[in-house]
Amino acid sequence: MFDTMTLTKIVGAFCGALLIFLLGGWAGEVLYHTGGGHGDHAQQAYVIETGEEDAGAEEETVEIPFAEYFAAADAAKGEKVYNKCKACHSLEDGKNGTGPTLFGVVDRGVDAVAGYGYSGALEKVADVWSTENLNDFLIDPKGYAPGTKMGFKGLPKPEDRANLIAFLQANG
Repeated sequence: MFDTMTLTKIVGAFCGALLIFLLGGWAGEVLYHTGGGHGDHAQQAYVIETGEEDAGAEEETVEIPFAEYFAAADAAKGEKVYNKCKACHSLEDGKNGTGPTLFGVVDRGVDAVAGYGYSGALEKVADVWSTENLNDFLIDPKGYAPGTKMGFKGLPKPEDRANLIAFLQANG
């Protein structure tokens, strides 16, 4: 009933059908292809102008001043952001870690913690840790004060920076 010749015919029919399917796909691609080589996106034959691109070009990004973020800051949310800091910093007065204590850091003099060996890079850019100076420093510590020992990459979101500064101000 079922011999090798029947199996050979079944496999041959399957291979023939696959070959026809692949050749049909190739022929369709050759007939209807409108773009360049592989990876290029096809160009539309007719483009309808909707004006969407012009509307996007007219929109301007309005930058909100940091003072507005700070006015709306939430110290409770800042405590969550502080979790990134507590690997190196402490909130206890006089207790330094890898970094100096952050107890009372807002409006404190730069390089003012006794017993901590600063690099001297911070003195070149600021005198006092005002909210603005802290904000600028927390965006990119190495960019703000080249040569600083702090290896943290920074906080890109202004909401996070404002919440963290509000938390530090409330705790010290």
